[in-house]
Amino acid sequence: MKTIVQLILLILPLSAVAEQHCQPSQWGADDEIGAANRINTVSVLKAAKLIKKGKTHGLGITIDSTTPAFAPRSLSLMVVQPNQQESNRPFFDMTYNDDIFQGWFGIGSQIDGLGHLGYKGVYYNCNHGKDFAGISGLTKMGIEKVPPIVARGIVLDVAGHYGVETLDAGQYFSVDDVKAIEKKQGTPVREGDVVLFHTGWTDAKLKSDPDAWVSGEPGQSEEVAAYLASKKVVAVGADTWGLDVVPSQVESRPYQGHVIYLKENGIYIFETMNTGPLVKEKAFEFLFVLGQAKVRGAVQMIINPVAIY
Repeated sequence: MKTIVQLILLILPLSAVAEQHCQPSQWGADDEIGAANRINTVSVLKAAKLIKKGKTHGLGITIDSTTPAFAPRSLSLMVVQPNQQESNRPFFDMTYNDDIFQGWFGIGSQIDGLGHLGYKGVYYNCNHGKDFAGISGLTKMGIEKVPPIVARGIVLDVAGHYGVETLDAGQYFSVDDVKAIEKKQGTPVREGDVVLFHTGWTDAKLKSDPDAWVSGEPGQSEEVAAYLASKKVVAVGADTWGLDVVPSQVESRPYQGHVIYLKENGIYIFETMNTGPLVKEKAFEFLFVLGQAKVRGAVQMIINPVAIY
């Protein structure tokens, strides 16, 4: 019997094998927004009650052409004065500047959409990459499909839990660690949450050693990803460029948390979140608000979510 099964697996195309491991979305075969379905009027009104001081904090970092990023991502910016050469004034005495952007949307603080990562060519809700990932943009699960993400946000201070300024590259934390932080902070993970991890990595390394910052990172274990998925959260993020630990926990399964969140559960990922100021103020619980740019067919997007507390 084992020999027959092995033969079948060899004959089947990889996409068919992957299909066997694909679970259709609980929100239907046509669903394209995944865990964002958990956001509703009741959850938003409840999350809004978390505002106690009226303070706001932008979770995005400032980026430019020198910002390190997952290779080969980069960006360039050019400011121009259209039709104003040789002191020309197209609008009487008024002058103006425009900007031209050329770059990748997956740089700096960003959201990973559900079309970003799959396994063996199969993505969220059993969608095959060959059917929706065209060179001119995604025809399914584009970033424009993501509704405003307004939810209870919590930041879990992993660095504080370990008693360090920053975790090391390749260091991953466990489900027991997460549960201990939830209890210590009084911030249990609940259905519909946006969960952010503070490892201290970006505060400690981005400016002082950008090459080290982008060549590795601390992060969650695979088990943590499975745990948060079981809690039915909307999104998970961290103050690192890739959320998952690098080098990976298991060499043959890099970025497994991405697979668990995006492909298997339709849970969004937020990367390079500026969590340090929230931790310093012990603002561990807040209203999380994101309305990303709606570029049709985009996979990711540069973002600046706002924590209101």
